[in-house]
Amino acid sequence: MLIARHATLVLLVGFLCACQSAYYGAMEKVGYHKRDIMIDRVEEVQDAQSDAKEQFSSALEQYQALVNTGDSDLQDYYDKLSGEYEDSKEAAQEVTDRINAVENVSDALFKEWNEEIQLYSNADLKRQSISKMNATKKKYNSLMTSMRQAEDRMNPVLSALQDQVLFLKHNLNARAIDSLKGELKGIETDVARLIKEMEKSIAESNTFIEGLKNAG
Repeated sequence: MLIARHATLVLLVGFLCACQSAYYGAMEKVGYHKRDIMIDRVEEVQDAQSDAKEQFSSALEQYQALVNTGDSDLQDYYDKLSGEYEDSKEAAQEVTDRINAVENVSDALFKEWNEEIQLYSNADLKRQSISKMNATKKKYNSLMTSMRQAEDRMNPVLSALQDQVLFLKHNLNARAIDSLKGELKGIETDVARLIKEMEKSIAESNTFIEGLKNAG
């Protein structure tokens, strides 16, 4: 059974890789190269991060309103916070999906670049291309570290929101609100850190995109 599952997984990965290769090949035929796709996908990460910043800020505002509400409004605020949590989960997943897409095209780009370097007959041009590839890869690795750090900052906020939504669901009373007030400061701190990491990652993405555009 385990062997069969492993074989299925290998076939699935091979199929997905083949589909990606076919996609990149088709795009190159119309003049749209991996570098162009990579730039687009980094920009899509920026958009997703900006959306996530706004969504998590909105969720925090709803949480702040909740802890200051009266008992009579509790159900309404619970419904709103629950909706903000679900939207925040979707925003976080979108960020992750976009970062994964950047990783996918970058793997293909650097693989192609390395293979084409081996085709040089001019040693000086070959050294220049290797140097440029290594410099670009270094900047890319720094960018991915920044993106993943910002991505990781979403997890404690999501966990805290989930805890509060679940707690409220089963404790819709004034006592529940009193307990939530103690968690507010921690969530405010986590959201502030998240926004800071997102802004840092977006700024680094801008620098990376400019460098990639000017690389050739």
